[in-house]
Amino acid sequence: MTAGTRPLPSTSFEEAFWACGETLIAGVDEVGRGPLAGPVYAAAVILDPKRRPGWLSEVRDSKVLPAGERERLAQAIRAGAAAYGIGWSTVPEIDAWGITAANRMAMVRALQALEALPQRVLIDGPQTLPNYRAPQKAIVDGDALCCSIAAASIVAKVARDEVMCRLDTLFPRYGFAAHKGYATKSHLDALDQYGPCVQHRRSWLAVQRRGAGALVEVEVDSAEG
Repeated sequence: MTAGTRPLPSTSFEEAFWACGETLIAGVDEVGRGPLAGPVYAAAVILDPKRRPGWLSEVRDSKVLPAGERERLAQAIRAGAAAYGIGWSTVPEIDAWGITAANRMAMVRALQALEALPQRVLIDGPQTLPNYRAPQKAIVDGDALCCSIAAASIVAKVARDEVMCRLDTLFPRYGFAAHKGYATKSHLDALDQYGPCVQHRRSWLAVQRRGAGALVEVEVDSAEG
């Protein structure tokens, strides 16, 4: 692979198991590991081995897709996949367990939300899920290499972005709809000015440095407008 290029996701991982008679292969990915605020989300997607919908050739790692394309593809994936599930871990869970354990739990919850029990799980990243009983394969850069994982990354990203936009209506001072909880300058400036709200991860060092004072529960002006 040349510098600056990324591979296109394919169904080669899924096809290897389909050829062995395993038809329920779930790709799993999470989003929201790095932000200072908001939950971490995960999705699981099972592709239909008998169908090749048009959107399958369009799926990519969600991070490289424009927002409008992600939203369009997420809708198509939810409608056309054999099954999909969404899971998340809350901010209190992230602070209590740590982000790695919270990520894993979000993935397990996404798998548990599937209508079908997967025969095999393909996971983005270097590690499998110790709390989920199913054969698993960890794929580094899976969201760039594997179609079902890329599809899961899109579904998870769109679901989390929708949540952050809803949180923006409750806490409009922080600009969650714009930065989705990431550590942008405007977000850090708002933390400096107002302190954290209940959707900020208090275990994050950047929040602790700006976390003096009581937590903001809900901003009254936002509830009126």
